[in-house]
Amino acid sequence: MKGAVPLLPHPSDLSAALRRFLAERLRAEDDLSRAPDLEVELRGRCSDLEASLSDLGCRFSESIAAFAFRSEEFGGRLGEVRAGLIGLRSSIAGPSVEGRSQQIHAEELPALAKEVARVETVRAYAETALKLDSLIGDVEDAVSSSVTVKLRSPHAVNSKEIRLRVINSLKQIEDILMSVIKTRSQWAHLVSAVDHRVDRALAVLRPQTIADHRSLLASLGWPPLLSSSNFANPETGKSAESGNPLISMKGELKGKYCESFLSLCNLQELQRRRKSRQLEGHNLDIALHQPLWVIEELVNPISITWERHFSKWVEKPEFIFALVYKITRDFVDSMDEILQPLVDKAKLVGYSCREEWISAMVTALSTYLSKEIFPKYVDLLQEGNSSDVSSQARISWLHLVDLMISFDKRMQSLITNAGLLLSLKEDESLQRVSILCVFCDRPDWLEIWSEIELEEMLNKLKPVMQDEKNWKTRIEGAILMSGSEDYRSPAVSGAVLQALSLLIDRSRPLPSISLRARFVRLAGAPLVREFLDRLLHRCQEAEGLTALADDDAILRVSQSINAARYAESKLTEWCEDVFFLEMEALSTEDTSGGCIFEEEMSSLKEFRTEWVEKISTVILRGFDVRCRDYFKNKKQWQEKTEGLAVSRTFIGALDYLEGKISKLEESLNAMDFVAVWRGLAGGVDQLILSGVFMSNAKFHNSGVERLGVDLEVLFRVFAAWCLRPEGFFPRLYEGLRLLNMEERQLKDEMSRAKERWLRENGVRHLTVSEAEKIVKNRVFVG
Repeated sequence: MKGAVPLLPHPSDLSAALRRFLAERLRAEDDLSRAPDLEVELRGRCSDLEASLSDLGCRFSESIAAFAFRSEEFGGRLGEVRAGLIGLRSSIAGPSVEGRSQQIHAEELPALAKEVARVETVRAYAETALKLDSLIGDVEDAVSSSVTVKLRSPHAVNSKEIRLRVINSLKQIEDILMSVIKTRSQWAHLVSAVDHRVDRALAVLRPQTIADHRSLLASLGWPPLLSSSNFANPETGKSAESGNPLISMKGELKGKYCESFLSLCNLQELQRRRKSRQLEGHNLDIALHQPLWVIEELVNPISITWERHFSKWVEKPEFIFALVYKITRDFVDSMDEILQPLVDKAKLVGYSCREEWISAMVTALSTYLSKEIFPKYVDLLQEGNSSDVSSQARISWLHLVDLMISFDKRMQSLITNAGLLLSLKEDESLQRVSILCVFCDRPDWLEIWSEIELEEMLNKLKPVMQDEKNWKTRIEGAILMSGSEDYRSPAVSGAVLQALSLLIDRSRPLPSISLRARFVRLAGAPLVREFLDRLLHRCQEAEGLTALADDDAILRVSQSINAARYAESKLTEWCEDVFFLEMEALSTEDTSGGCIFEEEMSSLKEFRTEWVEKISTVILRGFDVRCRDYFKNKKQWQEKTEGLAVSRTFIGALDYLEGKISKLEESLNAMDFVAVWRGLAGGVDQLILSGVFMSNAKFHNSGVERLGVDLEVLFRVFAAWCLRPEGFFPRLYEGLRLLNMEERQLKDEMSRAKERWLRENGVRHLTVSEAEKIVKNRVFVG
């Protein structure tokens, strides 16, 4: 029909962009009247889109033409792209073209790529899981069958192939898990589940392998009879080869032992790899190096056997150490000759059978000492009611420590004499081959040891420090320590430092820097503090008796200052040694920082500074007393005298000052002596400035000349210790310069700009008020 109205499309058939466009333009019925204009606008937009698409096609054509020379195939593919674009233009009309293209690029393609990646991940996960499940199943079946065979026939010997197959499967599992962790870190649950099943299998496999190995060792005749090792003569040079089952085994038995040895080594290497993976990012030392299982299985039965002998020798520990050393030495060569090639074959990197054997023997002995010997020695110390019992307990303790130190040296020589270096870091290696490692787990025993050492050393030093001769006799530099003569130090300080050095040496064998540092703090630092207390007591005693007024008292204080200076310098020198630098580095990590004797050196320095100042104060007080008449006689600066001479009242004070300084030069060390005379110079400078220049005395020309003579003599007194003494009396020197200036300079020029005038005339140590007062007291007559 002609008049029929065309049907409108259903709203759901329109795109979202088109519905929004119509909704914005046609909000009410009145907007329908503008439909023709809307149609024109839409057609215009469509034309623009057509033009843009045509332009895009032209640019693609140009690009295709530019690259057509490369290959016909490439050109053909670009032609297909162009044809596709033209087809897309003809198939998609209206304003929805741009929106559809954006939707394809923004939503559909990324979603498709994501889905493909997900499918690939699921496929890889399934393949990996199936592979791991198959391998773990083989391991579990093999372990289960070996247990069943063992239960049915304990003597069945079919375990070699089973263990070999199991270990190979476990290695494959570990390789896959390592790959998963590196490339698929999100599969953590899969790794955890596999580790759990492997742990369960190893919980059966390892004990079974060890049990078989122990049974084989027993059939070899291990452990050997301890009587075959002549511990009564531990210095015997030959090993007991006739009593060594490792050397005597032959034929099929030797082959079985080697197979069992390799199986246990392979199992340990596998365990090391697993721990290294599981602890990645944490402390790897635990995973990378564990005691060698095969060596532990050699040592454990020996340690059980020797305990029967050790129980009889609690009071004779030297027999214990002799036996252990003899056994270790008798079998150490067989570790190199027989077992080391097997370890190398198993590819256990970083293991020395010699070192592992020695380490295992040391560990077994230290365990016995910790459980049986040390607790009894501690009880003896705590239960000692009388001084004799307590003294005997301390002697026994020190004797035990001496044996441990000697034992460590001999055991470590078995390693170094063979041309081997300890395979781990210093502290870790020393702990493994040092019997003193018992103190690592028991710091309370270390405290007991350090207290005993300190007490014994103080008892030895007590008569030395009480003997007055040792305070009067100076150290001869060539006898104890070089350079000591420069400090004029008494002999007692050398004895104390030698005792401290011995205590430090006692700490050196300890297998840990932290242990050595703790021992030095507990035993060495208190010794220094005790020495400092003795120095302080002597000085206070001298001060209390005479207030440091006589020469003997000053000599007594000087001796203490010299001893403190010498001790401080030696501690500073020691702290630059590598032994202490390692401790300093450790304390820096603990945020404490500084040398281990930092506090003691500061206390010694404070002591010296305090008593140097006290000596200076006492001498200045005596100088002041002798200058009182000199200061009170103000008329002397106005009187005319024939000939210039030093004031009589000033001569006595200068004689007193020069005598005291000369005595100090003889008794005090050079460095602290410099501090004393410089302090005295500064004090005299202030005393004379206050007593003469600031005393409101009037200075005539003759008085200025007389004062200049007095000060010149004062400067000469100090000329024995410096080249330019007036430099140490800056205010007196500048005050005398002002008094010697002409009247015009003082009254006319100074009144204009006082501070600048003072600086220009070299007056820098007097204040403006002091300078004005000096100038005011200058009298110009005629």
